[in-house]
Amino acid sequence: MIEVHELTKRYGDVTAVDSISFTVQPGVITGFLGPNGAGKSTTMRMILGLDRPTSGTSTVNGRPYAEAPAPLTEMGALLEAKAIDKGRSARNHLLALGATIGVGARRVDHLLDVVGLTEVAGKGAGGFSLGMGQRLGIATALLGDPQTVMLDEPVNGLDPDGILWIRNLLKELAAEGRTVFLSSHLMSEMELTAEHLVVIGRGRILADVPMAEFIAQSSQNSVQVISPDAGRLRDLLIQPGVVVASSAPGRLDVTGLSSSQVGELAAAAGLVLHQLVDVAPSLEEAFMELTRDAVDYHGSTDTTGRTAA
Repeated sequence: MIEVHELTKRYGDVTAVDSISFTVQPGVITGFLGPNGAGKSTTMRMILGLDRPTSGTSTVNGRPYAEAPAPLTEMGALLEAKAIDKGRSARNHLLALGATIGVGARRVDHLLDVVGLTEVAGKGAGGFSLGMGQRLGIATALLGDPQTVMLDEPVNGLDPDGILWIRNLLKELAAEGRTVFLSSHLMSEMELTAEHLVVIGRGRILADVPMAEFIAQSSQNSVQVISPDAGRLRDLLIQPGVVVASSAPGRLDVTGLSSSQVGELAAAAGLVLHQLVDVAPSLEEAFMELTRDAVDYHGSTDTTGRTAA
């Protein structure tokens, strides 16, 4: 279990993390989301004892991580996969770390097999691709067979097969009763993997809820309609508070009305409907809605310069 209580980190006049509190429960994959600069990395570094908090506390399995007799057996972490001795082979890297906690060759070889690096175990880690480096970083996090795992962008650089593998691995760890804390910008994968979410913006907690509840709270629920009478139906639907868009001929995407309301309006006008479907928001849509005011930099899709002053 990871417990964070009133954790704050200031750098001069800048408050990177502002009095946040949350708990990461065992047996559940908890996602940690936030825009760039929201305070995610700083929070994870403070949990690991790599950064000293200005105030507040964080504990792993009931005590500060740095005070554990053998920290690698309490929590395994992946923050920067390339932070390794590039002159060592993957196997020697794990053996060297394992020697500090009494882990030997059998455990190392097992983990190399788990992460799919057995065939390149003797090669220098400095020549690894980004995906191979991620796999080695995950093996390192699991080396001490910890009850708690904290991973930052674990699917970075992995191919589709690797992404499916890490998703299933994390679910297996949680099913064993371990605490799994996962940070990622890949919303589609987070939606498939995490069961609970902690969302941070501008250093403050914006949400701490189950995944399903977080998505359900979004106002982006819409109705998708396919009709040969789409033009006439569009005119009927346009009213204050209702947005109607069309991404294809005969198709309408309606926000602000329920499917039953759309159906009743169409029936009253004698219009034919071929499809009428409620469309729930995705995690990405719900996240973008919640964090809209917590993003420091907004880009533009206009590359023509027509909107420039």
